[in-house]
Amino acid sequence: MQLLSIIVPCYNEEENVAFFYEELMKNRDFFEKEQLDLEIIYIDDGSKDQTVKEVKNLAKNDKRVHLVSFSRNFGKEAAIYAGLTHSKGDYVVMMDADLQDPPSLLPEMFSYLKQGYDSVATRRVSRKGEPPIRSFFARMFYRIMNKISDTDIVDGARDYRLMTRRVVESILSMGEYNRFSKGIFGWVGFETKWVEFENVERLRGETKWSFWKLFLYSIEGITAFSTAPLAISSFIGVLFCILAFVAIIFIIAKTLIFGDPVGGWPSLVCIIFLVSGVQLFCLGIVGQYLSKTYMEVKHRPIYLIKEEF
Repeated sequence: MQLLSIIVPCYNEEENVAFFYEELMKNRDFFEKEQLDLEIIYIDDGSKDQTVKEVKNLAKNDKRVHLVSFSRNFGKEAAIYAGLTHSKGDYVVMMDADLQDPPSLLPEMFSYLKQGYDSVATRRVSRKGEPPIRSFFARMFYRIMNKISDTDIVDGARDYRLMTRRVVESILSMGEYNRFSKGIFGWVGFETKWVEFENVERLRGETKWSFWKLFLYSIEGITAFSTAPLAISSFIGVLFCILAFVAIIFIIAKTLIFGDPVGGWPSLVCIIFLVSGVQLFCLGIVGQYLSKTYMEVKHRPIYLIKEEF
């Protein structure tokens, strides 16, 4: 018998914990056919509701269910890392508790591992049910990332991924504090098969990802896997130095030929505001990278555990 570890990050998912378990158990025949033992690891990311209680209720009836509960909300990236750290399986799969990652795909995904793939990842081919503006910015993010980064990040990629143990160990070897899993999955490489499916809306509850949180997450991804913004800010600085030099030559020549009549202060103010804005923008880019470096050198733990069983 081989062991399959199922990692389920949870944050205020009391309504979905039991339903996810029931849906997962519909694959019981598949698990028996492939001779797979299970360990189901719920990672409670500092939930404020009864998520922990619901997981404990499941664990009373099924010893394969385990809980790792954080001392506070550390974020999904920390939950993924904790799940991988605690997993013992020959194969490991990550799934959301809200059933947007259909457990029914597991037999197909496992079949690709048997064909020799190291990892089987999933991607949505549609964004049905999402606000149009959110879908637009999400697509733009993936396009930008693939242009400025050497890491391949697939549009619509989910964290729903089935991996062999050697892929998991490779991911765990990257112990960085500022984590962006989609980039890490692409960076470690290995033979990956992509499985496409139509977007599935949440079973119950509301998404924890607001537009602002997604925006901050996108910045995390860009700064974690690309230094292109630093190069862009340097290019802008050089460009404005050249423009300033050309402008100085033009002003000197104009003054010598036509004199220096009073005027031009509106354009001068506009130029000052523009250049100042560009300087602050570039300084902000540098500040983002500096802040990430600052957090890395502190060597703080990625998460803290309150209880586990």
